[in-house]
Amino acid sequence: MKFECTKERFIKSFSKVDKVSGKGGTNPILKAVLLEAKNSTLTMKATNLDLGIEVTLPIKLEEVGTVAVSSSILGNFVAGLDKEKSFVFEKVDEVLKVSSEHSSGSLKLFAHEEFPSIPRITEGRSFSIPAKDFVKGLQSVVYSASLSSIKPELSSVYIYPDGTDLVFVATDSFRLAEKRIKVSEKLDFERVLIPFKNVADIVRILEDKEESVSVVFDSNQISFTGEDYYLVSRVVDATFPAYKQILPKDATTEAVVLKQDFLDALKVSRVFSDSFNRITLVISPKEKSFFISTKNSDVGENTTSLNGALKGEALQISFNYKNLFDCFQSIHADSVSLSFDGLNKPLIVKGVGDTSFFYLAMPMNK
Repeated sequence: MKFECTKERFIKSFSKVDKVSGKGGTNPILKAVLLEAKNSTLTMKATNLDLGIEVTLPIKLEEVGTVAVSSSILGNFVAGLDKEKSFVFEKVDEVLKVSSEHSSGSLKLFAHEEFPSIPRITEGRSFSIPAKDFVKGLQSVVYSASLSSIKPELSSVYIYPDGTDLVFVATDSFRLAEKRIKVSEKLDFERVLIPFKNVADIVRILEDKEESVSVVFDSNQISFTGEDYYLVSRVVDATFPAYKQILPKDATTEAVVLKQDFLDALKVSRVFSDSFNRITLVISPKEKSFFISTKNSDVGENTTSLNGALKGEALQISFNYKNLFDCFQSIHADSVSLSFDGLNKPLIVKGVGDTSFFYLAMPMNK
């Protein structure tokens, strides 16, 4: 095997596969990246058996071949060659020689025959969507998924169609986020759950893509195919909670405030919160009063008032700081509405004028 490629193209493509390799436990071959050179194209492959990726790029090919090398060693080596414009890769005996104008290195090879095959989905449901829209859906909700894998359905992002919306949902049972993305056609499938731990890699690979991505999935896997990449992930076989049943039907107390004012108040209040990150919202529409209070016996206490449009019943209710703060990365409106259905009932947060996203947070017990 021997080929030449530009540094810029190689580094950009390699960065997509590098993060996937090395996550497969103790099996040495899973720490490798597979390089296949043929038809003037280099295909890089990496897998951790839960997630697999293939990325292609054009090369100047002299001799076809396949090798498997340590992803971390190759990545660290080429990343340090700042002044170089191109690399020549050549298999010499049992090493891969990587040469540039000012440097060269020889990397020991793995037995590439032991590299696991990356599965292809031959039959299943499919749809096409702009890659940036799919990424937006994932990013808008993934922080609400559970970090624990005890209940797989909670450590996943749940995706299902609803008319001309593609709906993304995640919950850890203490909070829930839902994001709706408009699609060009009515989609025909029931649902799919993507594991939380794979979402970051899916986002990283798709986020800079301007074109649409072809999505195909069956009961075991979901794949994403674009012009120069193929990505496949395991899916979760579980039943997502029937979350619509817990959504409040009516609001007994409502507050509309500027998003930045509320964020600033939360940040100040957190300084004085207790070991449970407890913050308390105190709303009195008749007195036109809305403030956030926190108290910590080791630090002190704080009260921060907010201006806003208030209506409904007076209410004092506590939440975990993080369970409120996280959702604002998904809200792009200048103002937010906070809707309460009484004590011990969940809070609904929305951007004013935005019907595509809502966030539910459960209150803390006293």
